Amino acid sequence: MKVLKKLPLALSVLALCVIIAVSISDNNIKTVNPSKADKAVSVSNIKNEWEMRGVWVTYMDLDMQKTDKSYKSFKKKFRYIADTAQKDKFNTLIVQVRPFSDSLYESSYFPYSHILTGKQGKNPGYDPLKYMCKYTHKLGMKIHAWINPYRIRSTGSLKLSSDNPYKNNRKLGIKVGDGIYYNPADRNVRKLIENGVVEIVKNYDVDGIQFDDYFYPTKAEKFDSEQYKSYVKNVGAGKAISLNDWRLTNVNILIAECYSLIHHTKDNVVFGISPQGNIENDYDLYADVRSWCSKAGYIDYICPQLYYSLKNPALKFETALNNWSNLDYSDKVTLYIGIAGYKTGTDSDSGTWSYSDKILQEEVKLVRKRKMKGFMFYSFANLDSDKAAKEVSNLIEILD
Repeated sequence: MKVLKKLPLALSVLALCVIIAVSISDNNIKTVNPSKADKAVSVSNIKNEWEMRGVWVTYMDLDMQKTDKSYKSFKKKFRYIADTAQKDKFNTLIVQVRPFSDSLYESSYFPYSHILTGKQGKNPGYDPLKYMCKYTHKLGMKIHAWINPYRIRSTGSLKLSSDNPYKNNRKLGIKVGDGIYYNPADRNVRKLIENGVVEIVKNYDVDGIQFDDYFYPTKAEKFDSEQYKSYVKNVGAGKAISLNDWRLTNVNILIAECYSLIHHTKDNVVFGISPQGNIENDYDLYADVRSWCSKAGYIDYICPQLYYSLKNPALKFETALNNWSNLDYSDKVTLYIGIAGYKTGTDSDSGTWSYSDKILQEEVKLVRKRKMKGFMFYSFANLDSDKAAKEVSNLIEILD
């Protein structure tokens, strides 16, 4: 998608200006100019001795449906996750607290997740995120709340509760196959996502908020044709930007507004995104990673998912690493690297994970050689699996 390799500066500026221009007073949230909130973690102010060693904890890792679903069982499950990560010398948990249009915490906007009780919307009788924050900090670790902002349902098997925002207003979402996704062009969607982010930052002792790599679920024009036609009519055909640039801008506005709101609520909470590892593929999802990295006011960190082996014939890890390290970066943005624990011990990437049991170790060495500030491991299930045991053991050897 060569036409999207670099978003025009005017569009990026537009996304930031919207923060100042758009009134969200009906949410009781005061928006501020992001330049006044730019005190976040940056490449230049992270202590040299501190290295991000993150572990992604998926909603599947926290699934309670096959247990007695009690608070006691949840605490036991999470303690095992956190204790194992700490023992293996990791220092940050990135926990999936909103996998769909639901939550693993008490929310005024989203129903409780089905993974807690087997039924979306059913109160488990405890607040998972409150406990996870408390226990993680007790161990001296950090916790980032991981959110999938636009995903409502990826398959038809998930039964949505009556209090799911989409069930109350179906205009917010659009179906793509068996999946349902919030429409990034809808301002009410943006307000819903932003309110949910602020709610977490305000009510929970999280160290960060992270968005996953799910943005626009399709490139099909019919996905949001009505909204785009309305936009063109409002601004005039001669002034309208292309559909591609309009979609990029819709996502950019959300990202910039979330950044500003997070830092206005608690300035010490960082905001990051973990996009796909292939930069051009990100633009197919309308994720404008070049602008996010190069311009202050979007994110505090980016952690591309470089889920490739050292010899992957399609895209080698080091090639992808060079692509990301060669981007322009604001001094307000930190680059971390996501590594693929889930591929160890498999025949992924044309069998190139079977040539060595030190692939992850070598990849982290490459990250360190380029003086990057750390990495994140996907995912806890693989940190704790037999098939990945040797790779993980060799990785831990260099985590002094």
